[in-house]
Amino acid sequence: MGIRILVVEDETEIADFIVRGLREEGFTVELASDGTDGWHRLATESWDVVVLDWWLPHIDGLTLLQRFRQTQSTTPVLFLTARDAVSERVRGLNAGADDYLCKPFAFEELLARILSLTRRQDRRATTVLKFADVSVDLASHRAERAGERLDLTAREYALLLMFLRYPGEVLSRTRIYEQVWDERYEGGSNTLEVHVKELRRKLEAHGPRVIQTVRGSGYILDANEKP
Repeated sequence: MGIRILVVEDETEIADFIVRGLREEGFTVELASDGTDGWHRLATESWDVVVLDWWLPHIDGLTLLQRFRQTQSTTPVLFLTARDAVSERVRGLNAGADDYLCKPFAFEELLARILSLTRRQDRRATTVLKFADVSVDLASHRAERAGERLDLTAREYALLLMFLRYPGEVLSRTRIYEQVWDERYEGGSNTLEVHVKELRRKLEAHGPRVIQTVRGSGYILDANEKP
């Protein structure tokens, strides 16, 4: 859903800090904890941004980066490392990194650099998802309806992105919950319903209902109400 980010980081505390923070910002984030897993994910899946540590078990980050660029991939890569010497930064950039961030770092700077990388991608491909008069700009995280900006929480934003990714498709409650919350769905929870209700309220302040309930099945992004 939305912008997909692969984090390749073996230090558990740092990895949890990055993954949790980016998910709260509404990104879809996956973690690889060593170089072997990182290479497998890079080679077999599509990513919008890669956050890559230099020091990794099995295959180091610099080698991973060089291999990745040999596949002709243009996916932006943000290199993370404790190496702060100019010569080391140059090595990383020459190997194909798009940006470089030294540890320790503030999450706000990491987020700003990732958003900058997604904006660069926007010059090569559109990052706007749209259905009727509802749209989301993935580069700026701006959600609008009928030209009016929507003030959404991170969860509401992620929820809207999922609907925009699959317009006209019935999405089960389990599928939505497990992708947006990245947790196992418990049937007794009303968390999803509460968030859908609030997202609807914000959307319907500027137009008719577009998120419809399909009884017994889930929800669908559709301009026509369901019986």
